[in-house]
Amino acid sequence: MRRSDVRSRVTAFAVTMGIAIGLAGTAACRGGGSAAGTGAAAGSAGGSGATAPLTIAVIPKGSTHEHWQRVRIGAEKAAAEFTAAGTPVQVIWKGPIREDDREQQIQVVEGFTSQGVKGIVLAPLDSRALRRPVEEAAQAGIPTVLFDSNLEAPNPAVSYVATDNGKGGHLAGRRMGELLKGTGTVLMLRYQEGSASTEEREAGFLDELKSGFPGVKVISADQYAGPTRDTAKRAAENLLNRFANRVDGIFTPDESSTGGMLLALQDFGKAGAITFVGFDYSASFLEPLRKGEIKGFVVQNPVNMGYLSVKTMVAHLRREKVPTSVDTGVELVTPDNLQDPKIQAVINPK
Repeated sequence: MRRSDVRSRVTAFAVTMGIAIGLAGTAACRGGGSAAGTGAAAGSAGGSGATAPLTIAVIPKGSTHEHWQRVRIGAEKAAAEFTAAGTPVQVIWKGPIREDDREQQIQVVEGFTSQGVKGIVLAPLDSRALRRPVEEAAQAGIPTVLFDSNLEAPNPAVSYVATDNGKGGHLAGRRMGELLKGTGTVLMLRYQEGSASTEEREAGFLDELKSGFPGVKVISADQYAGPTRDTAKRAAENLLNRFANRVDGIFTPDESSTGGMLLALQDFGKAGAITFVGFDYSASFLEPLRKGEIKGFVVQNPVNMGYLSVKTMVAHLRREKVPTSVDTGVELVTPDNLQDPKIQAVINPK
């Protein structure tokens, strides 16, 4: 073979390989872009020819509260189990920082829709405002599983994974009525308008008092804590300035309102003197519970909520039949049952 022919063949081979490498690089970049977002990823395809992971966007109401951090643990646990069993699943965790930033949460949902994730797992901040972006995702072929809070019906979500919030509110109301021995005055500091989960808790609490303890009078139930402990503390201080000397019991329906009210009661010197029942778990509530500053709090199972939400989405993507609603459990924690294994399994999951 002549030297010129060898050169020609070598040149042609090099050009061909260069094009192939360039196309592979472009494909890899596109694959990485579709999974971009804030948060940890669990599982990957790994290896040439491996199955691409199912990318599932998990969007909480906020990023700071302990509740959402525990939801994330459950979601990533489910993804890791699927991946280990041969179905690669990638969880992309991203949500607004504050739990009153509806517009940012809408933008997160729209961003994941445009990226073309396989599914969205969403805790909507507002039962009305988030319905449109969920509908748009469905039109793009991207299903949604709702968790923690529901959307107004009708909505296209394939399932709703949550606490029985009404039951949780009833548990709190029963605890309050029993501690007050069926008589006295109570105020409730609400969370924020549009939050379906806390509205259900508030309604359950009031209904339990009305039906089971008619001697307990609600003297305030129209004030809102807002999204953080700081906003809740300010709202609690305003209420205590008005009612501290004539209220016997207080109920708050979520982690931040409970934390803010506790701080206000401590500042006013009323912690333990006023019967206080909260909702949601934080490690910072345990010592006040032991000291009697909180008489009890209702706990969800956020790890289980995140876990079952991702499990439900993967089952749907596999074209398996999934239930329209999944109950993740709810319990009342008191000083008497704190060491119960059932309670410890919720507040200290392994």
